[in-house]
Amino acid sequence: MQRPFTQVDVFTSVPYQGNPLAVVLDGKGLTTEEMQRFAHWTNLSETTFVLPPKNPAADYQVRIFTTMSELPFAGHPTLGTCHAWLAAGGKPQRPGVIVQECGAGLVRVRETEGGLAFAAPPLIRSGPVEEAFAEHVAGLLRVDRSDIVDVEWADNGPGWVAVLLRDADAVLAVEPGVVDCFIGVVGPHPEGAPHAFELRAFCPFNGGTVEDPVTGSLNASVAQWLLRTGRARAPYVAAQGTRLGRAGRVHVTTDDEGTIWVGGSSVPCVSGHVEL
Repeated sequence: MQRPFTQVDVFTSVPYQGNPLAVVLDGKGLTTEEMQRFAHWTNLSETTFVLPPKNPAADYQVRIFTTMSELPFAGHPTLGTCHAWLAAGGKPQRPGVIVQECGAGLVRVRETEGGLAFAAPPLIRSGPVEEAFAEHVAGLLRVDRSDIVDVEWADNGPGWVAVLLRDADAVLAVEPGVVDCFIGVVGPHPEGAPHAFELRAFCPFNGGTVEDPVTGSLNASVAQWLLRTGRARAPYVAAQGTRLGRAGRVHVTTDDEGTIWVGGSSVPCVSGHVEL
């Protein structure tokens, strides 16, 4: 069966400079096995399938797959899917606010000057890590323990541990070994620079380490940590993907209710149909 398909680049306004996402705009009738097989074939970090919502408060339902498994929530698939849904003619129940239904529940997405933005989900684990684990993380990153300014759990699902280094240059210099947990590394750019922070995301995969180009979930959790500790002030823009030749830009804002919004631009790169 021919199904409408698009591939978008997320957290960038320049094609091929962000994080790509495959979106099947009509997933009706597909089994979980068929979705997983297609996601494995695309070989992208995530592939999504749009379905009619089960919850009447939602505008659409999305299922999110890596090459190996299904995820309840992820940041760049949320923004990329919403962008593709709107571009295909989707109309939200409330103008300017889109409600996505996913494995983690209902996620609000809104239109901002920096592109679409999602409300950062709450952390399921936060606070300092044990010193033995901090030393372990330093070893995985191949940095001295004394080079780590702070390290905390910043887990909103994947299991992120967030590591603060002294500056953006130190972040860009990291050459990790084989990691066994999800590590986000962040460091500030100099005052007055166009971007407030530099981020990198290292993930275990098939006995090795992969670096994600631009990571919505990590930026969402790190934003909560940095804002809570007074190390950041919203709004700010974070850069990610630099070492990979990308130019990811993540916009972090807050509203009057204290909600943290994580957003960025998306651009279509491929469109057509797939046989599924």
